[in-house]
Amino acid sequence: MKAHDGMYIGGAWGPARGRELIAVVNPADEQVIGHVPAGTAEDVDAAVRAARSAFPGWAATPPGERAARIGALRDVLAARKDEIARTVTAELGSPPPLSQAVHAGLPLLVAGSYAELAASYSFEERLGNSTVLLEPVGVVGAITPWNYPLHQIVAKVAPALAAGCTVVLKPAEDTPLTAQLFAEAVHEAGLPAGVFNLVTGLGPVAGQALAEHEGVDLVSFTGSTAVGRRIGATAGAAVKRVALELGGKSANVILPGADLAKAVNVGVANVMSNSGQTCSAWTRMLVDAERYEEAVALAAAAVAKYVPGERLGPLVNAAQRARVRGYIEQGVAEGARLVAGGPEAPRGRGYYVSPTVFADVTPGMTVAQEEIFGPVLCVLRYEDVEDALRIANGTVYGLAGAVWAADDAEAAAFARRMDTGQVDINGGRFNPLAPFGGYKRSGVGRELGPHGFAEYLQTKSLQF
Repeated sequence: MKAHDGMYIGGAWGPARGRELIAVVNPADEQVIGHVPAGTAEDVDAAVRAARSAFPGWAATPPGERAARIGALRDVLAARKDEIARTVTAELGSPPPLSQAVHAGLPLLVAGSYAELAASYSFEERLGNSTVLLEPVGVVGAITPWNYPLHQIVAKVAPALAAGCTVVLKPAEDTPLTAQLFAEAVHEAGLPAGVFNLVTGLGPVAGQALAEHEGVDLVSFTGSTAVGRRIGATAGAAVKRVALELGGKSANVILPGADLAKAVNVGVANVMSNSGQTCSAWTRMLVDAERYEEAVALAAAAVAKYVPGERLGPLVNAAQRARVRGYIEQGVAEGARLVAGGPEAPRGRGYYVSPTVFADVTPGMTVAQEEIFGPVLCVLRYEDVEDALRIANGTVYGLAGAVWAADDAEAAAFARRMDTGQVDINGGRFNPLAPFGGYKRSGVGRELGPHGFAEYLQTKSLQF
């Protein structure tokens, strides 16, 4: 795969300050496919200075012109969609159909939505004798994860640019080639120098330097709750804003009277998508006692369709594979009933894990409380609706979820009582304009649509 040996700073590719390199590995066959520089604090400082210098001019650019530039960026990404999909498949292991439809396709919808929003958004309003102005917050440090490498970049960079902010991006070290493709697209779209900057590197070095830098006004991070806590503490000490999209342990609640077969099959597909490496995955399936065993059998049959190396890709790296297999072993040790899959390696090469279904999971088990981030589904039994609500709300997370019922009104009434940021009702379709983010330890702030746009604005009032 093509890889740049430098950083994209101030509108040009230039040499890294350090000599260390990061190997990019294809998780499907464990082969090295490229190397990128491991950025240093000096690289981050150069990028922040470039973003700081470009900020006044970009903030003063009329919103319609900013919208046009984002639209141009979206068009470049669309023209390179096949190349993006191939790159994601190579460095993440995502099956090609998923890479095309989701990893390369979804960012186009999100970028397009922000091009439209920037052109139509009202950046001021009258309240009594005051004019209230919404202004860009400044320089954004964006730290993105590996599981949806382009989507997470676009979900941060597009609204930041639309708001008039400038950006320094530190992508995950496992999937930096997609980030380099994005930087190429930014350059091809003609965005002004310094408006977007890219520094590849390790989280504890480049990521930490970006979070700590005095020239960064807002840190937008997606990743684990543990790292999010550290970033939040660092930003709090500097009194700078944060937007944190963190972990999840989402509940898929199937109420009595719901279409059980549909709810189970859609739920399994949700968990297995992207090999379970999705923070909002519905990894806890809650079923009433009367239909519990039927649901377990349906889930085991549905999982059998996800063959590793075909419909199911590998996990991103060896450490993630070991982590997920460890959780499966712990589930067995704590008494959960294994009805599909298990910890054994399903293939000789590649970081694959067997798609796994646990039954007889109780709410206090580790596999029912902690984010596994792999193709593992836990099926829990509840006695009545109040018991289902208690179980659904009984974790430290609150990112997403689903409710299935005989009608939408019943499902919505239950969803309103869930402590979570986003709930799908009877298989409701994904909406790129709906706010995405969590309650409790699932994060702070929102992404996507106008609510995600507002994260990058600050308020000023003028009294007359």
